[in-house]
Amino acid sequence: MTRPQVVTQSLLYVDGVSVTFDGFRALNQLSFIIAPGEMRAIIGPNGAGKTTMMDVITGKTKPDTGDVIFAGETDLTQLDETAIANLGIGRKFQKPTVFESHTVEDNVLMAVKADRTVFGTLFSRHSRPIMARVDEILGIVRLGDHRARMASELSHGQKQWLEIGMLLAQDPKLLLVDEPAAGMTDAETAATADLLKDIAKSHSVVVVEHDMGFIRELGVKVTCLHEGSVLAEGTLDQVSSDDRVIEVYLGR
Repeated sequence: MTRPQVVTQSLLYVDGVSVTFDGFRALNQLSFIIAPGEMRAIIGPNGAGKTTMMDVITGKTKPDTGDVIFAGETDLTQLDETAIANLGIGRKFQKPTVFESHTVEDNVLMAVKADRTVFGTLFSRHSRPIMARVDEILGIVRLGDHRARMASELSHGQKQWLEIGMLLAQDPKLLLVDEPAAGMTDAETAATADLLKDIAKSHSVVVVEHDMGFIRELGVKVTCLHEGSVLAEGTLDQVSSDDRVIEVYLGR
């Protein structure tokens, strides 16, 4: 079957996706498109379907109906979580999960997409290309000066950055990032916005977030979900002035 041009030109094409849990419809004909190289912010009240949306994209939850097409050709609904991750979709959960008893550098090194055989691990560990990639990632996530520290010594915000770096090390085409600014100081929040904008220069990024100030810093298109479908879409100013969004999410 020849896919429509809008599908083949998108990185992520979600169309008519519905998911029901015990009679509760978590997603209701959800449809949206992420373009190659785009960063998108997803907002919405609790229960709007944001987590279920990410579960569907990453293969954790199978939809009842609908299409989820990646890179114009691959139907994600037919793949498991491992296959989807190997395709180039990475997900960062709200709570950072890093190897706290290892150094910052080793955390990234263990995540680098490389030969995972015993032989490959032994002989590539300190190869120039691998270490150059680690150096690059540590620079992107603002941890170059902390590479020798144990991950357990990092602040909450720095652990978030390290996990984003570990995600980058897997060379994803699309990153799904869940509430990256939660629990951060003002300075860390501002630095995280800059970090994600740097990443978005070479990756597509979907950011689920509640912090409107943080989203304004990102300066990207916003999609507001409500009851499992798209309620409004546009700039932050357009979405936040929408009467329906104000009623169900932002309040007056």
